[in-house]
Amino acid sequence: MAEATPPRGKMRFRRNAASFPGNLHLVLVLRPTSFLQRTFTDIGFRFSQEDFILKLPAIENFALTVKDMAQMLQSFGTELAETELPDDIPAIEEILAIRAERYHLLKKDITTVTKEGKILLTNLEVPDAEDAVSSRLENHQQICGDWQTINKLLTQVHDMEIAFDGFWEKHQLKMEQYLQLWKFEQDFQELVSEAELLLNQQAELADVTGNIAQVKQKIKKLENLDENSQDLLAKAQFVILHGHRLAASHHYALDLICQRCNELRYLSDILVNEIKTKRIQLSRTFKMHKILQQAHQCCDEGECLLANQEINKFQSKKDAQKALQDMETFLEMAAPFINYDPEALQYEFDMILSPELKVQMQTIQLKLENLRSIFENQQAGFRNLTDKHVRPIPSVVPASDSLIRSREPFFSPEQGRKTWRQNQSNIKIEVVHDCQEKRSSAQSSSLDNDNSLDILKNHVLNELVQTEKVYVRELFAVLLGYREEMDNPEMFDLIPPLLRNKKDVLFGNMAEIYEFHSNIFMSSLEDCVVAPERVGPCFLERKDDFQMYAKYCQNKPKSEAIWKKYSECAFFQECQRKLKHRLGLDSYLLKPVQRITKYQLLLKELLKYSKDCEGSVQLKEALDMILDLLKSVNDSMHQIAINGYIGNLNELGKMITQGAFSVWIGHKKGATKMKDFARFKPMQRHLFLYEKAIVFCKRRVESREGSDRYPSYSFKHCLKMDEVGITEYVKGDDRKFEIWYAGKEEVYIVQASNVDVKMMWLKEIRSILLKQQELMTVKKQEQHNQLTEQNLSSQRNEGRCRRWLSYFNEATLLNGK
Repeated sequence: MAEATPPRGKMRFRRNAASFPGNLHLVLVLRPTSFLQRTFTDIGFRFSQEDFILKLPAIENFALTVKDMAQMLQSFGTELAETELPDDIPAIEEILAIRAERYHLLKKDITTVTKEGKILLTNLEVPDAEDAVSSRLENHQQICGDWQTINKLLTQVHDMEIAFDGFWEKHQLKMEQYLQLWKFEQDFQELVSEAELLLNQQAELADVTGNIAQVKQKIKKLENLDENSQDLLAKAQFVILHGHRLAASHHYALDLICQRCNELRYLSDILVNEIKTKRIQLSRTFKMHKILQQAHQCCDEGECLLANQEINKFQSKKDAQKALQDMETFLEMAAPFINYDPEALQYEFDMILSPELKVQMQTIQLKLENLRSIFENQQAGFRNLTDKHVRPIPSVVPASDSLIRSREPFFSPEQGRKTWRQNQSNIKIEVVHDCQEKRSSAQSSSLDNDNSLDILKNHVLNELVQTEKVYVRELFAVLLGYREEMDNPEMFDLIPPLLRNKKDVLFGNMAEIYEFHSNIFMSSLEDCVVAPERVGPCFLERKDDFQMYAKYCQNKPKSEAIWKKYSECAFFQECQRKLKHRLGLDSYLLKPVQRITKYQLLLKELLKYSKDCEGSVQLKEALDMILDLLKSVNDSMHQIAINGYIGNLNELGKMITQGAFSVWIGHKKGATKMKDFARFKPMQRHLFLYEKAIVFCKRRVESREGSDRYPSYSFKHCLKMDEVGITEYVKGDDRKFEIWYAGKEEVYIVQASNVDVKMMWLKEIRSILLKQQELMTVKKQEQHNQLTEQNLSSQRNEGRCRRWLSYFNEATLLNGK
């Protein structure tokens, strides 16, 4: 082998062998595979000992120094990449400072090494041509080799420094962006918490019941909330601007920052709109209470007027004429309150009148009606008095604690016209002497007696029945005036050709819904008027029938698409004209969706006034049934929008719930490291929880009209529930939890919109996993019982065989004998 080795190979082999204390048998060249290792190899030491062995000791020491320097840089880079990142701002700032200090120290070391190499280089001069001629060739080659070695080492140091500086620059940028992201996220979370607090506070003002003082107090609280919201909106704008600056600087978490900015805009709009809506609602409620207060005052003045007219003082025709004029003036001013229609008020103020307000209004109307009847009787008496000059017979005023037996005239035409006309235009109430104060406590107790739970319950029940009749009439009008007209030969020319065969899609199963309500449900509700305890069973007994609403709602996107395409056609306009409808067909196609929601509201009100009454338990079950139906309808609307799933989604079992989440994906255990920066950029996913699987989808961003109402999803991933596990708490955010799969080979960090949503999902997932465990236990028990039965059967068979063999042997022996 030695003879076959080239001379240069022999020399290199001898040099390599001389570098090791023992015999050199094998040399392996290792190539790094990972990206980070390749990066650090670029700043590593690339010379072998053969390039400086047998050199001057100074050169050899310098080469070892360069090698140590390369290893220090590589170790530092590896440490930066592998060190777990902290999750709080002070710790991040501290680690940034420590790493920067170490970087500068290493830079000083590089400078020192470079300086040392340059000194060595200057001490070695390459001989010129004349010296080379006069010197021995071997000595000349030795000097040139030493000089080249040092020069190569210095070049290596320079390359290491450039690579190290490039690595540090990228690392520093990432760490600074990481710190910026944490500060931005902290500001975002603080704003979200403040906004949620304000939204919760304004939600507490949703109940518009109570007296005028309570409504006024709510308006004052709302104004304070509005002031606080202005400060919050200013902070939100500042954070959004900060986010835009981060995005403009090409931050690695660009998508997350843009998402957070959009969330802040959305939350700000929600807050502004909620406060605005609440202000309008409370303002209208306040005006309604003002009207009621005016009506109360009208009752007071009427009763006071009657009390004064009972006094035996109308001795002349002039007195009778004045009393007659006072009564006519009062009736003129009281007419608007007597003739007020609750439904008209509801339409005028664009608000739902609470049962309490309706009862108060009807109570006052009844009193004013009684007063009008009394005044009309007295008017006849006063007219007789003016004609015959006789005293009228005093009228009997209805017994009322609020009736004031005043000896002084209280109501005059002039004062009445001024007060009531001014009040009607400006909605301002003038305090009417002491009469209002004296009647307030008695009137309050009187109304309290009238506002019994039975009265309120009857009002809600009456509204349920009456609105049901209106609903059935509207469905009939739509089916007859639109659907049937599509088959009318006289209207055929007005129908676009492509619309003629779309009748079933446009109207869905509305005819089925109409038949159910017209023939079955409406009559059942009417029977409940005399038996309110039957309302709950009325709904529960027809639970399966209400599933037709799910079918109608699932068809609604297709129906709306047809309407938007042909809404301007002459056929629809002609049908609307014939029906004399103010609203188009699309408003009536929405009626079934609105009706199922209305049932929920009415059942809640009815349950509120039916506590501890007969049938309240069934009423609560009926409300839960409608709520479940609404949820099921909503979930099904999302499910039919999933595209790309291979298979039948119905095979995954019942859909339990669905919702939007931010999702981070990992594939192994361990904390976040520098090299795993991609984890800080969440994906926006819509999760569907079924009995047998969790489906991950991405919501499609579409600009078409109605895309917010009817979303569209692209299927991404599916996890079978029999291999799913959960970790309820994730460090850093109470809204996060983990869904892990296949023994934590895949880990999904899921962030809900709030803690309540998170806890609801955890509860449902735990319930599914518990049921699976119970089923597995039952299955194992069944398998165990089956094996036991098989063993017992086998033992019985063996016993029978043994007995038969014993009998056979005995018989054989007897025969032998």
